[in-house]
Order: sequence, then C-alpha cells, then structure tokens
Amino acid sequence: MKTTELPRWASGFVLPLLNLLSALLVAALVIHLLGESPVESLQILINSAVINPEGLSYTLFYASTFVFTGLAVSVAMKAGLFNIGAEGQMYLGGLGLTLAMLAFDASLSPWLLIPLAMVASAVFGAGWAFLPGYLQAKRGSHVVVTTIMFNFIAASLMNYLILKLIPEGDQNPASRVFTEAAWMPRLGEWFPALGDTPLNIGFFFAIAALAIYGVMISRSPWGYKLQATGLNQHAAHYAGVRISRTIIVAMLISGALAGLAAVNSILGSTHYLSLNFPAGAGFIGIAIALMGRQNPVGIFLSSVLFGALIQGGFDLSLEKPNIPQETFIFIQGLIILFCGAMENLYAPAVLKLINSTKSRKG
Repeated sequence: MKTTELPRWASGFVLPLLNLLSALLVAALVIHLLGESPVESLQILINSAVINPEGLSYTLFYASTFVFTGLAVSVAMKAGLFNIGAEGQMYLGGLGLTLAMLAFDASLSPWLLIPLAMVASAVFGAGWAFLPGYLQAKRGSHVVVTTIMFNFIAASLMNYLILKLIPEGDQNPASRVFTEAAWMPRLGEWFPALGDTPLNIGFFFAIAALAIYGVMISRSPWGYKLQATGLNQHAAHYAGVRISRTIIVAMLISGALAGLAAVNSILGSTHYLSLNFPAGAGFIGIAIALMGRQNPVGIFLSSVLFGALIQGGFDLSLEKPNIPQETFIFIQGLIILFCGAMENLYAPAVLKLINSTKSRKG
C-alpha cells in the first residue's frame, strides 16, 4: 500500500541530511575551483572544530548562542510566524543586560547578577518583539515586514545609545567593562583540557532551554495551542484557541529567547556591550530552525554545525590562504538554500523509494 506522505523519521532526519550533503558537495566544488583539496580542507576543519579540545570548546561556545536564536525562530515558526527579527531582539537583549550590569555590578553578588542579567535580556528582547506580534495579531501587519524593520531600528537605536555608554575619554564605541563578579564562569576553569576559551556555563543554560522547549511544545496544552495555530488558524479558533493571544505570546517568548542569546556573548566573552555584537547570530538562527526542523535535537546539532563552520573556517582560512573567510558565509548560505527554499527537493525520490520497499515486502 502506497503512502502519500513521508514518515516522520524521513522528513525529520533523511531529508535534512540529504540537503546538508548537497550543500557540502557544492561547497567542495567551490573549494576545488579555488585550487585547494576539498578532502584536505574538510580534515583541517574537523580537526580544528571538533577533534582539538580547545577548538571544540570554541565550537560549543558559538553553538550556545545559536541555540537561543534557533529556538527563538522555532517558537515563532510553530505558530506559523516567520520571525526575522531575532538579530534586533538579541541587540535589545544585550542593551537590557548592560543597563542592569552598569547599575548593579558593583553592589550585587554573582548569584544575583547573572539571573538579573538573564531576566533583563529576556524582558528587553520580548519587549522588542511585542509590537510586531501585536500588529500581526490585531492589525494583520505581516510579521516578516515588521521584524525586518525592527532590525534596522534596533541597529540605529544602538548606534545612538552606545554614545551615551562610552566612558569619558574612551574612543572605543562600547560600554565600560563589567566587574568580574558579572562574568559567567568559564568551563575551562573546571576542565583544563578545554583551554582558555570563552565557553561558559551558558552552554548548560542552552541545553536546559532545549529541554524546556521540547517538553513545552510536545507535552503541554500551550504547545498544542501553539502548533494548532500554526497549522490552521481557523480550525484552532473553532477548537477554542485564542489566536491573537497565542500569536502575541509566541512572539514574546521568541523575543525573550533571542534576547537571552546576548548573555552568552556578552557575559561569557566580551564582558561589555559593543556595536554589532550579535554578528549575524539572529540570522543564523533562521537557518538553524529550518535545518533542525524546529526539533530540539535538530536545533542542537544544527547549532554545533554552524559553530564548527565558524571555528573551523577561521583556522582553515589561516592555513589555506586561497580560501577566504567569506567562503564560509557562502557555505552558510548554501545550507539555508538547501534546507530552506529547497527542503523538499529530495522528498519525491525518498517517498518513491519507501513505497517501492514496502511493496516488495508486501
């Protein structure tokens, strides 16, 4: 008996894997055209980003930030919303965190400072996502348009506010460095093999966020309402779901998660607010949500993959001058292309193979 839909294991694992392999094959062709060996380049990248303990530490540090931006986009997607504004929401989350640190880092203990920073970043990120969510729910304004606009507004706002935070006599466009009490504990202090890297306890927060997301989406009434809204708003409405409220709450949670991504970057690494600190992490979150199929395990693996591309790509560009750093931005774009716009490219062939296998067994 033939089926017309792919089983969950095929759509959730086989298709993303085929799409990823397709993107890597195209990337290998580009590296070959640049005059370098794709196999040797892959070996260098894997050794630098995964096998080397210090390199793996950097990979997991980047992944910790990407988990939060990937979750931010995924929560909105579950409600049928495409939140393009995680970059701006992360920016505002960093601002909220910084204001809290500048006010209290000299008077509070680390046990209070870090939770305060997380709350402030989540509140500011959620606040920045509220208006796009409200306009979508109450006025029908498309969330893609409003969140893109809010990214530009956030960047302009930060360009203005950073001037107010620069210490007197300092030329660097950044706030002052927070006191050491506000720094996130680094895992290298407990596991020396990881080296002197910025990997910090934010990694455990990211894992906890993935677990909470997985439980809330699949095991809670709210998760049912969220997914029902995303699948069919009319049916969800007749089932008693308050659509406007669900959309606004989804955007608030999405913005809060994007804001929390700033904690790992600022308290775990730089220890001050600087211009352009998100460095595209909000946009990478879109690729992670698409590639991970909004599944917590998929989001984690996708985050590690993009972290490895950044860490391994940096070392590879040093060892292979013919491969510029921009090549890995191109590879990220390929992954987004194959896992997003062309995610169902192999679906007919996989479905045909599954049906033919079933018919032979039958």
